[in-house]
Amino acid sequence: MSGTIDLWIIILGLGIGSFGLRFMFTGLVGTRPMPDWVLRHLRYTAVAILPALVAPQVIWPAATDGQTDPARLAAAAVTITVGLITKNVLAAIFAGASTLYGLLYLL
Repeated sequence: MSGTIDLWIIILGLGIGSFGLRFMFTGLVGTRPMPDWVLRHLRYTAVAILPALVAPQVIWPAATDGQTDPARLAAAAVTITVGLITKNVLAAIFAGASTLYGLLYLL
């Protein structure tokens, strides 16, 4: 019984904390202009999210039980290379995806 109560307290606490973080930006700060230094740092948020989501799947992929896979490493390298050369996100994503699926098919 106490395990259930503890679980609900944790769920409610996380929900209130999540709501508070979102409300701070939309409700309290949403009507005021943000300082330039904050806007400059927020520009890098989107750039940092995609690698943070993809890196664990390249280094420790669940599909191979955590073993590093040459196909995924090659796809990551192709994605980074195409992205740096073309400066086009979609081209990099499609090049990496086609490399991954091609190498998974061949290997």
